[in-house]
Amino acid sequence: MRVIVTGGAGFIGSALVRYLVLERQLTVLNIDALTYAGCRASLRDVETSENYFFLHANICDRVAMDKAISDFQPDRVMHLAAESHVDRSITGAADFIQTNVVGSFVLLEAVREYWSKLDEPAKSGFRFLHVSTDEVYGSLGEEGLFHEDTAYDPSSPYSASKAASDHLAKAWHRTYGLPVIVSNCSNNYGPYHFPEKLIPLTILNALMGKKLPVYGQGTNVRDWLYVEDHARALDLIVSKGRPGETYNVGGRNERRNIDVVRGICRVLDDLLPENEPRENLIEFVEDRPGHDARYAIDATKLENELGWRALENFDSGIIKTVKWYLANQWWWKPLREKYDGARLGLEVEHSPVVQVPE
Repeated sequence: MRVIVTGGAGFIGSALVRYLVLERQLTVLNIDALTYAGCRASLRDVETSENYFFLHANICDRVAMDKAISDFQPDRVMHLAAESHVDRSITGAADFIQTNVVGSFVLLEAVREYWSKLDEPAKSGFRFLHVSTDEVYGSLGEEGLFHEDTAYDPSSPYSASKAASDHLAKAWHRTYGLPVIVSNCSNNYGPYHFPEKLIPLTILNALMGKKLPVYGQGTNVRDWLYVEDHARALDLIVSKGRPGETYNVGGRNERRNIDVVRGICRVLDDLLPENEPRENLIEFVEDRPGHDARYAIDATKLENELGWRALENFDSGIIKTVKWYLANQWWWKPLREKYDGARLGLEVEHSPVVQVPE
């Protein structure tokens, strides 16, 4: 089995690549543009594996995509390459439209051309998995869950760009017959998470005794999914999912943002006690524009149809995550030297482009 993973140097992508190469023993080509959040250090465990290959290329480059696909001859393409940070999309939407919309179009077209020339057995077995987010569904009230047939209602430039790419992927299935499957996941967390997102940012700021900024009053709710559980789900979806279908992936772990931050503080206080509780570092800051109130995924279809179950709940997963950051300064210290840990999003000058070392 030969698999192309786009965006495999990112957070979720690298978890997927490690799982496919080390656990599933599949042959993987990782295509990544190595933007600021792409980090080849996240792939240290697989980079010497005989069944792992890396290509530094941008999915918007049709010539490069055609050549990569033709040379590698994949049985599956798992598309994760995307700009993914809501805050950055508020002040720099153009990159999100270019990568998430135009890049997905270019990749779909390159894959369609390759797929159309396969013989019938290879053609029928081929799969294209488009990996997306629950943010395309918009915001929930205090009750209810996102289902696969929930109407799209994106709030940010990021979620709008992902919604557009979802529609492209589904249209390429309906119009051309390309065997596309779409997955929409809840918020991921775990090892190798670039420290601009809430959980790694809170862990590292708390370790350094810096303020812990929380938007608004911290009442926004997210459904948290441990990244290694997500990687297993993606492999299962592309292996057993039905073309043309959408599968939602969620951890059934709803938490208010303020409770996430407080939970991290308590774990750190237990592992590395300080003179004062780290909760004293929490600082409420002005809410970001278009901040969705609540996300929650119904993963029943994935659980019942394909037999997936999350192995981590939030309490077990957050302890594992904090311990990983404590034990792996080699990975995050070079990032913190170039990125100071401020929350991004409201002002362009507060959103530096960070060149992450390979």
